[in-house]
Amino acid sequence: MKFDKPATDNPIDQLKVVGKPVDRVDGRLKTTGTAPYAYERHDVVPNQAYGYIVGSAISKGRIVSMDLTAAKAAPGVLAIVTAKNAGKLGKGNFNTAPLLGGPEISHYHQAIGVVVAETFEQARAAANLVRVEYKRTKGAFDLEAMKDKAEPAKSIAGGGTSDSKVGDFAKGFANAPVQFDATYRTAYESHCMMEPHATIASWQDDQLTFWTSNQMIAWAVGDMAETLGIPKEKVRAISPFIGGGFGGKLFLRADALMAALGARAARRPVKVTLQRALMPNNTTHRAATIQRVRIGATKDGKITAIAHESWSGDQPGGKPETAAMQTRSLYAGADRMTAHRLAVLDLPEANAMRAPGEAPGLAVLEIVMDEMAEKLGMDPIEFRILNDTQVVPDNPSKPQSSDPQSKKPEQQTKHIPHPPFSKRQLVECLRLGAKRFGWEKRNPQPAKVRDGKWLVGIGVAAAFRDNLLTKSAARVRLDKRGVVTVETDMTDIGTGSYTIIAQTAAEMMGVPLDKVVVRLGDSSFPVSCGSGGQWGGNNSTAGVYSACVKLRQAVEEKLGLEAGQGVFADGHVRSGSRNVSLAEAAGDQGLVAEDFIEYGDLDKQFHQSTFGAHFVEVAVDSFTGETRVRRMLAVCACGRILNPKTARSQVIGAMTMGVGAALMEELAVDKRIGYFVNHDLATYEVPVHADLPPQEVIFLDETDPISSPMKAKGVAELGICGVAAAVANAIYNATGIRVRNYPITLDKLIDRLPEPA
Repeated sequence: MKFDKPATDNPIDQLKVVGKPVDRVDGRLKTTGTAPYAYERHDVVPNQAYGYIVGSAISKGRIVSMDLTAAKAAPGVLAIVTAKNAGKLGKGNFNTAPLLGGPEISHYHQAIGVVVAETFEQARAAANLVRVEYKRTKGAFDLEAMKDKAEPAKSIAGGGTSDSKVGDFAKGFANAPVQFDATYRTAYESHCMMEPHATIASWQDDQLTFWTSNQMIAWAVGDMAETLGIPKEKVRAISPFIGGGFGGKLFLRADALMAALGARAARRPVKVTLQRALMPNNTTHRAATIQRVRIGATKDGKITAIAHESWSGDQPGGKPETAAMQTRSLYAGADRMTAHRLAVLDLPEANAMRAPGEAPGLAVLEIVMDEMAEKLGMDPIEFRILNDTQVVPDNPSKPQSSDPQSKKPEQQTKHIPHPPFSKRQLVECLRLGAKRFGWEKRNPQPAKVRDGKWLVGIGVAAAFRDNLLTKSAARVRLDKRGVVTVETDMTDIGTGSYTIIAQTAAEMMGVPLDKVVVRLGDSSFPVSCGSGGQWGGNNSTAGVYSACVKLRQAVEEKLGLEAGQGVFADGHVRSGSRNVSLAEAAGDQGLVAEDFIEYGDLDKQFHQSTFGAHFVEVAVDSFTGETRVRRMLAVCACGRILNPKTARSQVIGAMTMGVGAALMEELAVDKRIGYFVNHDLATYEVPVHADLPPQEVIFLDETDPISSPMKAKGVAELGICGVAAAVANAIYNATGIRVRNYPITLDKLIDRLPEPA
């Protein structure tokens, strides 16, 4: 199906099933411990052996020698694979550094071998007997030190342009009556999902099947084939359940490759999981940033000039953290500039983590908006509302996407430098949130509200995340029992994909949810959009919608009904006086339909984004500087909400991650030898239940017919965007201390706190 015109009335608008807060259809499997996660697939192939990865003990240099003698002689050892005996390997399109190192080493804990044995304990014991001699070389591990050598990024995620300019920022800023200029820093962060990266790999002749934990099945298949140098048709990936990803499982990682290599060497199936201590250095992380923001405004608060520059680092050939991207779209201002600079670092690979770009970018921009409002003597919300815009202020043309699952290249269309937003309810989010949260009770003078020993403050921040469109396909079967089965390689990373896909099929075919079966995460199914970038819900359900349209047509054709005239409801199809059950229509052979959603140029005519507002109340201990979050509210405008229950779960999870970024999350770099020191859950701190209050989420009543036939948009990442700044702004309101270096730990407050009452 080609979606190139705004959606009109369609079966989804009935909202008999879609839009309802139904429980997760996979909930029983998860709560009873029977959902089949990758490492637990004991039943899929017999005689599984265990692999244990050996990680590099240096960050940069080369392996001089590896002594495997003792490891090979250890009990139970079946095979040991290193770069010497792995055969010729390529590098996947989505991997920045090779997944198997040697002799050259790219980063600390890069996999340099896998030991395969009969049991996990035997593999681990033998891996500890591997003796490696290295030659270290000098590496670059300090973003601050490399900042001046950083260069304009050659490419950025999504295929956009690194820098942008509108008007003359330098002149506009110099002439502005009120000016603000400050630099901020955000930290390295780890995904720290509950389920570690894990894979079981099995070869049948030259056919590889691997059961893994991966968000993007088609990408995993493509990169595995590219790395091994075999056709994609010889690779099958299966990932029906994923215990969290947050972007850390978007791409093929070492667990999958080493399981495949180990299985080939041992000539039997091999399972590998990344030990927790390897995950922060072996896989990916959110890059740290240095960000400078300048704003010029009139005395009455109108922004006239705005610039946002960001510096981050990555491995050679990597991409920057796109922290300035949202500044092109969020607030008005005639003279503008954004820039991204990339330093080459020898730290592990930096890559996507929930709301890449916007999460650290809004953590800074939304502090700046508060600081500028204070300088102008304005209420922070009114300052934001005054500078709202219904057209995009800065929309540079960008090259065609290289994403193989993206829409096909269209005929050249005229670039629109300032397109209107398809829907933009930022002001409504701010107004409603202010009313619900009690903003009028906020004391604008910092450090004036106390509750015993606690200093109390309230903060706000805007939320923004673009709505991304990508091709997505599905296959739908109708059988003689009247059961509808959906097959697509879409994944569920705890987001509710099974449920909203089931709701879509039920709505389209007019059957109850218990008559829908959803099968996900298998590369033998049609290629979907996958889970990432908050594009999964809207695009995957639109693909299912398209397949169901074809299935409805097949039912009508078989029954001899006029196309589009059948009414699908209550497990039947009606037309005039005819009323036939879907089971009867399917017959013994059943009916099958397959289709995909593919997008035209509506996203060029209209800019599609999601908006929100975050409100936070904190209390800061006036003696110790300890911060406690007391209240949180998110107001979101993100198209039709397909399931309010699962959508709320996504938002509160994202809000929790935002609190982590604000108050505690930081991968600490040993700048002498180049690795993340706190590479485990004991020393890398994340928020837990005791750290958080009840969280309130409000979804505005909104549909966006420009987005898709579902009239939905993404929501999963909007919930984190701006949260860190709302916390920071609340801390400032509570204490009068402005911290420009995340996370805001108590050591950054304690010596500047007001005198205790």
